[in-house]
Amino acid sequence: MLAQDATPTKAEIESKSILQYVQEGGPLSYVLVFLSFVALALMIRNFIIFSRKRLSPPGVMERLSAMLRENDVEGALAYCAAPENNSFLARVFGAALLRCSRSAFGFLELRSALEEAGSREADKLHRSNEGLGILAAIGPMLGLLGTVIGMIGAFQTIGTLEGAARSQQLAVFMAYALVNTAEGLVVAIPCTVAFALFRRHVDHLIGDIATDIEELARHLEHTADTEKAPHKPAAPASGQRGAAPGRGEARGVHAT
Repeated sequence: MLAQDATPTKAEIESKSILQYVQEGGPLSYVLVFLSFVALALMIRNFIIFSRKRLSPPGVMERLSAMLRENDVEGALAYCAAPENNSFLARVFGAALLRCSRSAFGFLELRSALEEAGSREADKLHRSNEGLGILAAIGPMLGLLGTVIGMIGAFQTIGTLEGAARSQQLAVFMAYALVNTAEGLVVAIPCTVAFALFRRHVDHLIGDIATDIEELARHLEHTADTEKAPHKPAAPASGQRGAAPGRGEARGVHAT
């Protein structure tokens, strides 16, 4: 009779809520639930910050193009440094302009400056996505920890208890083990997928923004090429052309 009373009926099993399953998982179960909310918040944040309009606003691109066409390099540098224009595009191009303005080689090292600044900002973007990668790694580990704790309790129960008490306690520890395993996978699987998708999306965005930066760099290179173009000397006047033979003739007469 005790064993029958301790065994849950089919209706009781089907009527269990998610909260009851979480409670059966013990303290680690609550930790995994908390991590799932953290993962959801990171995904929402990534959706917001990893957008083309946020990383390369059209207004910033148009304004910088206009300034560079007018050869207003100082104005473009100040525009990139303004807090209201803070973006991936402005940070990369502003850092390159600042380096060129301080260098003795000027715009000759524009390409290397852009590559260095772009690599640095790209690393920052990828680091913003690393939170999901960390959660994807530690989720299964925490689930496995809960599984191990549950199995240890189950084996201790088998060795110390008997009868209905052993069956009931064994069921508690097995639920502890399996609930934590399931929750660890529930956290890890979406985080792994989201981490990979966001990483690919960031790489795609960086490639698109590199095209915009290349267009801005062409304005500067065109200006630099214009300044370096050699100026042809003006042709001598007709009176001067006539005066030269005269001086030559005079020298020839004197020599004779």
